[in-house]
Amino acid sequence: MAPRTATLTTAGEAAAVRGVHKAFDGRTVLDDLDLTIGDGEFVALLGRSGSGKSTLLRLLAGLDLEHGGDVGTADSVMVAFQEPRLLPWKKVGANVVLGLDTDEPRGRAASALGEVGLADHADAWPATLSGGEAQRASLARALVRDPGLLLLDEPFGALDALTRTTMHDLVLRLWEQHRPGVLLVTHDVDEALQLADRALVLTDGRISWEADIDLERPRHRQDPRLLDLRTEILTELGVAQNGTA
Repeated sequence: MAPRTATLTTAGEAAAVRGVHKAFDGRTVLDDLDLTIGDGEFVALLGRSGSGKSTLLRLLAGLDLEHGGDVGTADSVMVAFQEPRLLPWKKVGANVVLGLDTDEPRGRAASALGEVGLADHADAWPATLSGGEAQRASLARALVRDPGLLLLDEPFGALDALTRTTMHDLVLRLWEQHRPGVLLVTHDVDEALQLADRALVLTDGRISWEADIDLERPRHRQDPRLLDLRTEILTELGVAQNGTA
């Protein structure tokens, strides 16, 4: 079994997955998978439940080191999960810089929280935050470390529609400012088409469909090109009618 490594095979890559195989109890989850994410590229990964999306994310995050093949990433990798995972016994500012090697933790926390619109929440307790505010704090915690690769594991899935749209705008603004490579794991086809430079569908442990989304932002949902891509993705996911996969 090969461990995750921070050594990349090609300059300009935030992540490189080469011939990766992963199985659980004899069941193959990732099957000779290849994937490259360029520096500053925003990639969305879709797939049905059990297709291997979360397994791939865990390998890239270094949370699972047992696999076949090679996994290379940028030196700094951060993850924002669906649940913000803030420590309830630490204030928001302390959560943001938890484990960060810095001589000015309060200043770094204040700067990061200011970027996500929470400048006045450094001394708040996590329990007092709304769902959207907690996700903002989670993003601040990830971005304060200037990651070369940012992994987003369905971070908007538990939010209401209005808050989700606001978070989409925030993520795009932060991405444009910091330019990490991004892998967004999502079940939401429209979300992928609104945010990503490239959309992938994972089926039975392999990339079965991919397309570049070379459209300027903001993107209009009724753009014929987006509608065509949406139909292609839903077909690949085996969804017969409009909706998320």
